[in-house]
Amino acid sequence: MLEISELLNNLETALKHIIGQRQLVNPLMIGIRTGGCWIAEQIHQRLAISEPLGLLDISFYRDDFSQIGVNPNVKPSQLPTNIEGRDIILIDDVFYTGRTIRAAMNEIFDYGRPNQIVLAVLIARDGKQIPLNPDCVGVSITLNADQRIKLTGPNPLAIHLETIDTVA
Repeated sequence: MLEISELLNNLETALKHIIGQRQLVNPLMIGIRTGGCWIAEQIHQRLAISEPLGLLDISFYRDDFSQIGVNPNVKPSQLPTNIEGRDIILIDDVFYTGRTIRAAMNEIFDYGRPNQIVLAVLIARDGKQIPLNPDCVGVSITLNADQRIKLTGPNPLAIHLETIDTVA
């Protein structure tokens, strides 16, 4: 099974490399609720980023909002009022279709136009539907159609592979 500590180490190493390569200056780290925030808290500490951690709830930006309705656990996003020209590190737990990231970027751009966005995810899996790719990953995996990966936490963080009952 996947070990959280190993994946966090991989993600931290990849982020250190890309921060230098893309010359990020005083980056703002933003975690996508809920699992992305848990990962971002860990990576934020490991990278000793001085700027407070931003939290993003993309519930109202989802493209299936009209179909699924409002999540009863919606929390406000916590971002600086102006992110114009900032270097952003956007963190999520699992990259799957790309729709969550598209929604997160839409919300970020409502706050201003960042200089650049680095996308870092703990787990990237197959199933992309939108032409986006993470810049940094803890691990890339392929799952069967009836499987999904779920992060639980925050203390302790754990990864669970679940089989979805497809019988209707």
